Amino acid sequence: MLKLEGVVAVNGDYRVSADFAIEAGARVAVIGPSGAGKSTLLEAVAGFRDLASGRITWAGEEISGLAPGARPVAMLFQDGNLFPHLSAEDNVCLGLSSNRRAGAAEREAARAALERVGLDGLGGRRPGELSGGQQSRVALARVLVQRRDVLLLDEPFSALGPALRAEMLDLVAELVAETGATLMMISHDPDDARRIAPLSVMVAEGRAEGPLGTAALLDDPPDVLREYLG
Repeated sequence: MLKLEGVVAVNGDYRVSADFAIEAGARVAVIGPSGAGKSTLLEAVAGFRDLASGRITWAGEEISGLAPGARPVAMLFQDGNLFPHLSAEDNVCLGLSSNRRAGAAEREAARAALERVGLDGLGGRRPGELSGGQQSRVALARVLVQRRDVLLLDEPFSALGPALRAEMLDLVAELVAETGATLMMISHDPDDARRIAPLSVMVAEGRAEGPLGTAALLDDPPDVLREYLG
């Protein structure tokens, strides 16, 4: 179980508080108005944002004081963070050996991850030689190869068209089902949230609430969310 207990995280003008728990293996959308603190919330869980107060635990063990790489958490950012001068395979290998040259075992794992996301045989290409959808798959493979218990997605597919975005969401759902990972995904699109996440955390007015049933929340949203969704 992932628990946020009395958590307050601050990022410049953004401040978000949270006090909730998510069962292991759950798929949770993080929704709410722009600027409400959704990214700050995920960055706090991942360790990229210090806590002003509170603590975060996984499976009963506190992870709040751990560096990002020491947490059972992998995060996929909006831009994918691929290195343009490296091949797809090398980009995936960074998920395993960021501070040293990848060995045979790491390269085998990277190739297996690329194959799993539908990029078999494309590991030698650089990001600029791949389509936007293929680049998203490389970034997803790099997260997949880390084999972390918690997967955080900060709208990594927002630049893709509707059909390709739906395809990527279905792939994410397949992967977390296979691995048993716990998923938290920021989404501004209610259809995306419905597609992948039975549960949602709503972030609004500086507070994260939930998890709540996604369908019930979107069918009858509170005023602050209704105004945002239009």
